Amino acid sequence: MLGDGNGWVHCSLGHRHWGRFGAAGILVAGVVADTTAVLLQHRAIWTHEGGTWAVPGGARDSHETPVVAALREATEETSLDPAGVTPATSYVDDHGGWSYTTVVALTDSPAEVRPANAESAAVSWWPVADVAGLPLHTGFAAAWPHLRRVIDDLRAGAAGG
Repeated sequence: MLGDGNGWVHCSLGHRHWGRFGAAGILVAGVVADTTAVLLQHRAIWTHEGGTWAVPGGARDSHETPVVAALREATEETSLDPAGVTPATSYVDDHGGWSYTTVVALTDSPAEVRPANAESAAVSWWPVADVAGLPLHTGFAAAWPHLRRVIDDLRAGAAGG
């Protein structure tokens, strides 16, 4: 059923999460001004953990793969053109009965991206070296060290070394 993923659930660890079937987001990496940068969303103040930076993402619907959900959420929340990104791998934060999948994607041409709905206060490309210093969404902050290593490995592979 279309749009059936919205709703709060509790995982086996006792946490409350948005997304009846889990959630997914996309972390896009590219080269901006000769440095590797990632596209992040500044969450609107009224959203869960509003005022923090994270990947565009949200609840998965029952029929969606993590990649489909992540791309749908990104196009709902930002002007990101999914044709300009190549999903490469994913990172799953499993909470026992609920999980958040971060799809890691690469782009050869990081375009200007802007908010597309009220869930995004801003959307910006951030150098990977600056991300840890931002006020990050709790889940993204916990995943960032691993995600940064994944991006470094992917970019090294894309550069042929």
